[in-house]
Amino acid sequence: MFLRHHLHRSIFGICIFLLLLYPAKALAGENASNPLAKVKNTDLRWQYLDTDSGHINDFFVDGAFMALDDLKIKYELHYWETDVTGDSENDWESLNLKAIYFPMEGTTGNLKYRLALGLEWILDLGDADKGIGSDADQIAPLAGIALGFPTKTMVIPLIQHFMSYSGEDINTSAFRLIALQPLPAQMWAKLDAKLPVDWENDEAIPATAELQIGRHINEHSALYVDGLVGLGGDKPYDWGVGTGIRFKY
Repeated sequence: MFLRHHLHRSIFGICIFLLLLYPAKALAGENASNPLAKVKNTDLRWQYLDTDSGHINDFFVDGAFMALDDLKIKYELHYWETDVTGDSENDWESLNLKAIYFPMEGTTGNLKYRLALGLEWILDLGDADKGIGSDADQIAPLAGIALGFPTKTMVIPLIQHFMSYSGEDINTSAFRLIALQPLPAQMWAKLDAKLPVDWENDEAIPATAELQIGRHINEHSALYVDGLVGLGGDKPYDWGVGTGIRFKY
């Protein structure tokens, strides 16, 4: 256990060092860390989550492309390694496909805005006996708005409702607030707070918050690190760290 935690801290520290080491080139355009950005990217990501019953290593591909000028497709494919059952297990966890339609965008005063409506399909690939996956296939409609301020700060409130159509009963409403701020040296900071309400489990609130620090290396790539924390008595994990490399097209 000590060696595992030491390894995770070492990987996290190396990634922060790389963020500061690489030279950066001035860039224009939207940041793919904004889920409502009109971008094309593929991210290779890893997150380590520490829970009351064990750990989870989540390895996943997270990407997006514009199918039309006002239609974005996002995709995620997750693979887990975990010991939450007491044994070390690994398997595919889920496939997520999300269509996001932008019905309106523009400027009012000094404020830019973009409205979004979407639908996500979550296919469970895991095995509940291994402690992997939700044991349910889901659909999840969503709505949100991206607000761009003169300071270049982006604020993105989102609401999404998750419903299972097979497997375990899932009925959860998730409120999400993202703040994205450009920093000097082509870096950025993102705060992502999630407040789900689980209507199937006495209105439990498994809240989380994530802080991401990243840097654009050039017009085709970026690096970032994540720090995660669970909040409240129903938190899904205690803490976590992660890293990712982004390829932009």
